[in-house]
Amino acid sequence: MSPLIGSTRFSFLDRSRTREGSDGPQALRDTVALARTAEALGYHRFWVSEHHSVPGVAGSAPTVLAAAVASATSSIRVGTGGVMLPNHQPFVVAEQFGVLASLFPGRVDMGLGRSVGFTDGIRRALGRGKDDADDFAGQLTELLGWMDGTQQAFPQVHAHPAEGLSVPPFVLATGGGARIAAEAGLPLVVGDLRGRDRLVRAVEEYRAAFRPSSWAREPYVVVAGTVAVAGSAREARRLLVPEAWSMAYARTHGSFPPLAPAERVEALGMTEKERALFEEGLRGHVAGTEDTVAAELELVLEDTGADEVLVTTSTHDREALEDSLRRLARIAGLGAGHL
Repeated sequence: MSPLIGSTRFSFLDRSRTREGSDGPQALRDTVALARTAEALGYHRFWVSEHHSVPGVAGSAPTVLAAAVASATSSIRVGTGGVMLPNHQPFVVAEQFGVLASLFPGRVDMGLGRSVGFTDGIRRALGRGKDDADDFAGQLTELLGWMDGTQQAFPQVHAHPAEGLSVPPFVLATGGGARIAAEAGLPLVVGDLRGRDRLVRAVEEYRAAFRPSSWAREPYVVVAGTVAVAGSAREARRLLVPEAWSMAYARTHGSFPPLAPAERVEALGMTEKERALFEEGLRGHVAGTEDTVAAELELVLEDTGADEVLVTTSTHDREALEDSLRRLARIAGLGAGHL
């Protein structure tokens, strides 16, 4: 194990993807089960995501799911990657994280993003507009004010039990997220690993503009992306196939389907456009044998100087995913991962 990889934290974000032959409730139960595996292997955090009206994703209420994950585990940090702040009132988000942090003290992270529902219908259902994302910096300031008791916009109103609790906030770098994180003095989560030049620029911009705050005295960078480890390069590629096809299908048909088994995807007759998008979706990820992935991770960490890697891998075969996590834990020298 390289010293650089050994000094880096490794965490996992599960998007609660549905699979062919299964349903949304099972996907959520799978998320909770995967969190137990991540904890046993020594991963630092386990985060869940927020998506609305996406057929292939079951995770629509991240703070509720985070509570289930925290209840099923005992030591791993639990959080959101992230709560999409423009979809919610900051006051309510503060209250939700206050409840989480009260029930699971010292284990809860507050990952925050600036996306809104991706269609007009979803935004109307959420009571939001497309432009609400433009005020993410203001929403973030309000939320942090509810957490530390400094907000002045609503006199004599308090976000109980959140006020005064220490819940580490993280900003997901979409759009201007890196700059917003830097100016607020917060840790940054940025991806993906395929766009390395863009990733490095975002990290450099963040570090250059970072202003120390009561939340973070110095920059902290989490790089996020797909990492697939298997006994052979072919097996690692097969881990990527279901998500690559799901994304290609969504971009050509406008509907995001459940994950299909790799063997069924490989047997499909694709249109020229579908094939091009599918192949594009397979490229650029950190994938391969343990030696290959270790070498690629070393380059990622050298390029970015990241403090942490947040693995976001989705695939149909849950056993293969768990095996990938186990192999990655070995590469990183995590807890039980070296056994």
